[in-house]
Amino acid sequence: MKNLFFAILSGLVLAIGWPTYGFPLFLFFGFSPLLLVEHSIREEKRSGLMVFAYSFFAFFIWNMITTWWIYNSTAFGMWFAEIANTLLMSLVFVIYHMVAKRTTFTNASLFLICLWLGFEYMHLQWEFSWPWLTLGNGFATYTSWIQWYEYTGTFGGSLWVWIVNISLFKGILRYKRYQETKVLKRIAIFNIAYIIIPILISLILLNTYTETGKKQEVLILQPNINPYTEKYNTTDARIGELITTLVQDTLSSSVDFIIAPETVYADNNKLSNFEYSIAKRTSRRLISNYPTTHIIAGISMYDRFTDPERVHEQTNQFGPNDFYDDYNSAFFVRPDGSSELYHKTKLVVGVENFPYQSVLKPILGDAMIDLGGTVAKKTTQENREVFFTRDSVGVGPIICYESVYGEFVTGYVRNKAGFLAIITNDAWWGATQGHQQHLAYARLRAIETRRSIARSANTGISALIDQTGTITQHLSYNTQGVIKGHLFTNDAITFYVRAGDYIARIAIFIAIFIFLITFTIRKKKL
Repeated sequence: MKNLFFAILSGLVLAIGWPTYGFPLFLFFGFSPLLLVEHSIREEKRSGLMVFAYSFFAFFIWNMITTWWIYNSTAFGMWFAEIANTLLMSLVFVIYHMVAKRTTFTNASLFLICLWLGFEYMHLQWEFSWPWLTLGNGFATYTSWIQWYEYTGTFGGSLWVWIVNISLFKGILRYKRYQETKVLKRIAIFNIAYIIIPILISLILLNTYTETGKKQEVLILQPNINPYTEKYNTTDARIGELITTLVQDTLSSSVDFIIAPETVYADNNKLSNFEYSIAKRTSRRLISNYPTTHIIAGISMYDRFTDPERVHEQTNQFGPNDFYDDYNSAFFVRPDGSSELYHKTKLVVGVENFPYQSVLKPILGDAMIDLGGTVAKKTTQENREVFFTRDSVGVGPIICYESVYGEFVTGYVRNKAGFLAIITNDAWWGATQGHQQHLAYARLRAIETRRSIARSANTGISALIDQTGTITQHLSYNTQGVIKGHLFTNDAITFYVRAGDYIARIAIFIAIFIFLITFTIRKKKL
């Protein structure tokens, strides 16, 4: 019963520490009870299946409490995400258990930290990508603690969480062995220092940081269109009228950018006809009298063709020799009428792509498609497109789920984006933690890249975020309106933009090294 209690405690403490309702201090203690469970199973020489069972129970609680809201979009997707993520987390603990039985405490602890970071890194790379619970994301609403993410990215936060948990775990084991009060004091002093010192460094960075660069005035639109009852049952003409109405009282010659949300135009737009689309014609008309104003907005597009030679893995098919590519895109219109397109690259699993299609489709059929409001796989582009004004202000268009990927977003900055525009539609999840967490994660991207962010969300929460990750203006969820505000561009390159997720890559190398050494030498005594 004690082990079951500790497993439940780990899951609850990790959940209580998660944004946006939680307090991240709890993350520093969340894994310690589960580590004690694994240690007791190891000491009693019980089956490793027990480690898997208790780990699964703990991580399932954490996953369900923090991300149950996926159910509002797709029940299948929710259960798949919760169970798959829980299985992967549990597998990390099982492998750690195997190594811990054969090596020293120090080696085993280092292996666990590195293996977990490797797991998080894998979740950023593979086709079943679901990095929502990357531990470093847990500080997203307490950005004053993590200004050093400009050097480490979110993996710095994950490493921080694990260092404190391992230190606490080690201290508890020592106290159980020696039963001395001075051990408890030493535990408290060391762990308080491990928590406080990074926060103090962050506060120094925050209080000495000054935004510089060109000042840009932006209008961020929040049309508040219900995706289930309105979005795909209206016309682009009506959307154009709505956008015009929204900006008519705030648009002026001082406005540099108008930003509208993901797929705000969704009325059967053919890729080859974009120049003549309602979306572009409305945009040109809207800014025709404003020679410095540009528009960024989302659009759903398709390209239909009959040539089998053009078929690729992301192509959909109507019938024999009747193919089409489906795009979730952002478009950019300049005052002179010239325009550009960017096609979303990081796709939502199941909703926008069919992962490992060649393997899974013969087994699952089309079970991964037709989830969350879409009926087709999306076609992507590889490069991070940056839209430039005639006076060389670059803006990186980030579409929805892409904003969860730190190293991915740095690609826009390396391509000379002076600020970032996130366009999204978070209405699929309803009034849950989903849209709030998604907004919070955007704040991490601002710190990592030191780029201001203009975030336009269909139903909210739209916001202006400065280069320290502070939300300076926002519109509440499920309201219609416009944010008019200023942001600063930046051309400085942070260490994280240059190096990316180097912490994770180093961790993977160390984990492999320890694993190989552990299974090629004799077991050492702890």
